[in-house]
Amino acid sequence: MSYSVGKVAQMAGVSVKTMHHYDEIGLLSATGRSGAGYRKYEDSDIERLQRILFYRELGFNLREIKTIVDDPDVDSTGHLKSQRRLLTERIERLRKMVAAIDNEMEADKMDIKLTPEERLEIFGDFLPEDYEEEAKQRWGNTDAYKESQRRVSEYTKDDWLAIKAEQEEVETNFAALFRSGAAPDSEGAMDTAEAHRNHITRWFYECGYEIHTGLGDMYVADERFRANYDKYAPGLSEFIKDAIHANAKRR
Repeated sequence: MSYSVGKVAQMAGVSVKTMHHYDEIGLLSATGRSGAGYRKYEDSDIERLQRILFYRELGFNLREIKTIVDDPDVDSTGHLKSQRRLLTERIERLRKMVAAIDNEMEADKMDIKLTPEERLEIFGDFLPEDYEEEAKQRWGNTDAYKESQRRVSEYTKDDWLAIKAEQEEVETNFAALFRSGAAPDSEGAMDTAEAHRNHITRWFYECGYEIHTGLGDMYVADERFRANYDKYAPGLSEFIKDAIHANAKRR
């Protein structure tokens, strides 16, 4: 079958002017002509136009597109493979962009007043907003949650750096005690558990011993928290939980 320039433009969703421009620059020329001299496009021309529009959608300029579609070493299957690869890469880029936007929206809701660069410096790959909805569902009606949200909204970069340093010190002390073979109910382990509780109270909310032991249980029961602590040493999360419980009993 053959098609007029107007019909092809309508099918492709482009203007006739665009079709004429593609012809003028040698990007897409009609295979045939009618008896009156009008352009007549064949199925192979339509297929080429589809490729052109696809690469155009991906952001290639017309000169780059002409080089790609004119490549004699690439057949129709090769073009499809190339298109699939490029489309997959674009989907991944868009997915990351959507995720970044979602994270920023969640961060705004949490009122974490940091630039993206500061967030990367402080949190690295960890994104507090990933846990925000879950935390809100579990503890949103509690005074502790409300107090934590109020405090967090006021913290500066220096505050977050201090929080990070203090938290890492507690975790490092726990790991050192665990590797040394200390018992969870040893003075050192219980003192570190108390330091951990005080850290939470100082920066987030009043962490009583009942709340603290609940956190200790969660560090073992929740795979995400367990993996975070066990990266220092396998079994560390269990040690921390037991130290927290022992410290609560001591008090």
